[in-house]
Amino acid sequence: MSEISAETKPSFRSEVTVDLVKHSAGDSDVLWAARVSTAGEQSLEELSKDPERSKGLINFLMRDRHGSPFEHNSMTFFISAPIFVFREFMRHRVGWSYNEESGRYRELQPVFYVPDASRKLVQEGRPGKYVFVDGTQEQQDLTERTMTESYRQAYEAYQEMLAAGVAREVARAVLPVGLYSSMYATCNARSLMHFLGLRTQHEAAKVPSFPQREIEMVGEKMEEQWARLMPLTHAAFNGNGRVAP
Repeated sequence: MSEISAETKPSFRSEVTVDLVKHSAGDSDVLWAARVSTAGEQSLEELSKDPERSKGLINFLMRDRHGSPFEHNSMTFFISAPIFVFREFMRHRVGWSYNEESGRYRELQPVFYVPDASRKLVQEGRPGKYVFVDGTQEQQDLTERTMTESYRQAYEAYQEMLAAGVAREVARAVLPVGLYSSMYATCNARSLMHFLGLRTQHEAAKVPSFPQREIEMVGEKMEEQWARLMPLTHAAFNGNGRVAP
């Protein structure tokens, strides 16, 4: 195989990144959407009022699962994570829009996922009733060594195929799902709450969830930014068991 140039040698990461790039989202969006039921066009007055005065209404809507008022907002995130995270992510279809970078149209960059020491490596128990526990130092060393070696070999094969004139859309087939990709993901608060209910573990959750840690990392970062935009809605979500309305 051909040598990989210094500019294209693989690099390895253990984190994900989530940036809020655009939004139209606030607690007042929930209020004017809800109050149109009784106030009609006068419901737009909620846009100029302090939503704190109506946090009881937000809690009522969340508690009794009147969900549509939570849809009248929008958040767009730019996310960088391993491909296997995105394949789980895109199971969430209602209320979500995605655009991901394409291996057909650009040469994919050699950035790969290797878990750090905080990632629990060993699954114990039977399917549906298992837990993850810390691995031994030997298991951690093995994971890092085998993953990095495999990534290097795969990316060298990819580069060799490209150099020989093989189309990007064909050559990419040799790359593993640990490769980092990037995408824009747009959602509203209701669809995000449904995602968080399934893809994060939380002590306030009425319904337990057992997400893969890597997609949970994405969810945690999205939730942190959403909570700043819609603090009353976020508080009601937690206060009512983290069940999407």
